[in-house]
Amino acid sequence: MIVKIRFPQGRRLQQQRGTNRAVSAAFGALLVPASLMAYSLGFWRLASDMGLAGQFDITGAFSHWQVWIGLGVMLHAGSIILNRYGRGGDLELPQVLAALPGRRGQDSGELEPFSTSGEN
Repeated sequence: MIVKIRFPQGRRLQQQRGTNRAVSAAFGALLVPASLMAYSLGFWRLASDMGLAGQFDITGAFSHWQVWIGLGVMLHAGSIILNRYGRGGDLELPQVLAALPGRRGQDSGELEPFSTSGEN
């Protein structure tokens, strides 16, 4: 026996630009204190290495100041992107991050032809 269940047709889904802007702004605002915490832990570890602060008690992979400051930079960049989108802008990377390897921007990647005529 085959039973077929028929569901009524609902509204069709529509793609709307700018949905979840409030959620994006909220997460962007929460990432700012998280990045500040990562920066402070990184500078504490750096000051501990120089003998200017007390002992840094975190061990393992997170005992290096480079990890904490790098994490702070990534969280800060994420908060900037999310806050920009939450305020009504487009969800896009800043121009500084567009130059990273593997990113394709407006540049075609071709080099200018080399001039052989002896002009400087």
